[in-house]
Amino acid sequence: MFKDQIGKQSNKVKNVVERGAVKKFAEAIGDLHPIYFDEETGGNSRYKANIAPPTFPRTFDYGVIEGLNLPNKGLIHGEQTFHYERPLSVGEEIFCSSKVKKYFEKKGNFGQMGFLVLESLGEDLAGNIIFSSTSTVVISEAVRKVLVK
Repeated sequence: MFKDQIGKQSNKVKNVVERGAVKKFAEAIGDLHPIYFDEETGGNSRYKANIAPPTFPRTFDYGVIEGLNLPNKGLIHGEQTFHYERPLSVGEEIFCSSKVKKYFEKKGNFGQMGFLVLESLGEDLAGNIIFSSTSTVVISEAVRKVLVK
């Protein structure tokens, strides 16, 4: 169903690690470590700046993968992993993109399920990778039947 999408990727999209968004995100996940929002703590840290929580890249825009038409509802967020070369600094610009890594299907208790694996990257202005993320989108049999029609 999505095998023809493997290898397709989005264009890079500029995102900003905005101070207010980092604070709201930290509050939302219940991690109020001052390294995220207190300027004095950030300045005195080994990073010399405030940093974003590890899962903050979930809030970024990764662009559109042309031809990858997933429904707005009925999908299941499977596992997601992040790998960092360094933390994200508050105020910096990040260029983000996504790529379809693989697609496979498995028979489960709820019928035939599809598994779409996406890789996302965040790069600095010089093109150096800051983080990568791999996420799995689970497509239920009910959603698959709608997509096939």
